[in-house]
Amino acid sequence: MDLPKAPRPRPAARRDHDFYPTGQPDAIRALLAKDGDVIRACGSVWEPACGDGALVRPIREAGIPCCASDLIDRGCPDSWQADYFTCLRSRGRAIITNPPYNLINARDGHGRWLRHTFEMPGWDYLALLLSWDWPAARANGLGELLEANPFSYCYLMRWKLDFTGEGSPPQRNAWFVWRRDWAEVPMQMRFMDRVDNRQGALL
Repeated sequence: MDLPKAPRPRPAARRDHDFYPTGQPDAIRALLAKDGDVIRACGSVWEPACGDGALVRPIREAGIPCCASDLIDRGCPDSWQADYFTCLRSRGRAIITNPPYNLINARDGHGRWLRHTFEMPGWDYLALLLSWDWPAARANGLGELLEANPFSYCYLMRWKLDFTGEGSPPQRNAWFVWRRDWAEVPMQMRFMDRVDNRQGALL
């Protein structure tokens, strides 16, 4: 006798506007340890999905001017409300953010966030915090978009980020970096370890 099939688990509901804050400072501290000189040379950073300021605070603590904005005011200090898609020029020579996944993925956002960024003048350095498998998607033109605009290099994190505070997720994350001064350099993959901010040592 065939046993009845168990019901498929329902996917967890997405948060409003895909707000998953980068609560741990490890990710941005590690990026600053790797690319801090390049980012400082840009003179200023724009965090256009600043949320509660999880990325903004460590950037400013490192002595780097950081303009912060978001569609919704979530309490980030010294920030302003703005729809990213109405911004026609970057507010900093470097853009560093954990973008709303529903606006940058292939399924929902059709890569809209990335398309807008590539069309926007005023930046030289772009770092996006995303899941490791994000660039593998080819649907809705995202594959062609990344083939035409490959990232310069990525930093694969050798630890897992807990975006929800409910335990470490199964996925790996990475910083994907585009540098406009690297147009002729082959795309690279690099590893990234945690940094002990108090001692400057790898964990």
